[in-house]
Amino acid sequence: MRIPFLGKRRQKDELPGPEGLAELLAECALLRSQAEREGVRLDDGPASLEALDQLVPRWRDDEDTSEWLGNDAGLYLGTVIVRTVEGAAWDLRPDGQPVVRLAGGREFDVVDAGHRWAADGAPELSQWYAEVAEG
Repeated sequence: MRIPFLGKRRQKDELPGPEGLAELLAECALLRSQAEREGVRLDDGPASLEALDQLVPRWRDDEDTSEWLGNDAGLYLGTVIVRTVEGAAWDLRPDGQPVVRLAGGREFDVVDAGHRWAADGAPELSQWYAEVAEG
């Protein structure tokens, strides 16, 4: 997922700092709205990933919704990782793709993981989290 307003209208030195970037990427409006309609509270914790994994995937009938939801699911997964896994932080690739960089230097493409989850439900978001959290 490219974030065009970060790469085109702003100069590289005008990018938000780590806290601003984390706040921006944590919005996930479509996912939060979908979860709320289903009675799932997204508190940015690992248990909420398990709750998302249990949702009935009604979005798979709509390609556009699935695409957007995949982005949001990946960004939400990244938000949970950054907020709960020591040393994890958001980073932007040169192409504007947000990724999570782990303390050991490993890069995790959470948006790709979110798209896989939205399309197939597997691996589950909670499984991705467990893999990353274990190191």
